[in-house]
Amino acid sequence: MNLLLDTHIFIWMGSEPAKLPILIANILRNPEHALFLSIASMWEMQIKVGLGKLHLPANVETFVTTFCQLNTIASLPIAQAHIWTLATLPQHHRDPFDRLLIAQAIAEDYTLVTADPLLTPYPAKLMMT
Repeated sequence: MNLLLDTHIFIWMGSEPAKLPILIANILRNPEHALFLSIASMWEMQIKVGLGKLHLPANVETFVTTFCQLNTIASLPIAQAHIWTLATLPQHHRDPFDRLLIAQAIAEDYTLVTADPLLTPYPAKLMMT
């Protein structure tokens, strides 16, 4: 299964793994599943660190690069198809980063791993924590 990690899920995996339910943590460690982190999540983390709203154990580049390498997490670029899918989404959720992740999950047919209940009305495959 291809799993797209919501930003907070990635952060929890890398800095606060106790926040992840054991079942979800086991699924994310299973090598049968391919894990992806969107460029949008990297952008979101960089913005929040710059605003002082997010504190990571290292700078964003080091945190993301190191954790992705250690856990075989691939980067998911933002493609035109994601933007066109984004245009079809109803306004259930106003966060632009979350909306882009939903659009990517739909366009790529990936399952989005999230703890955000506001994403459930969208027609994407979700794995809720």
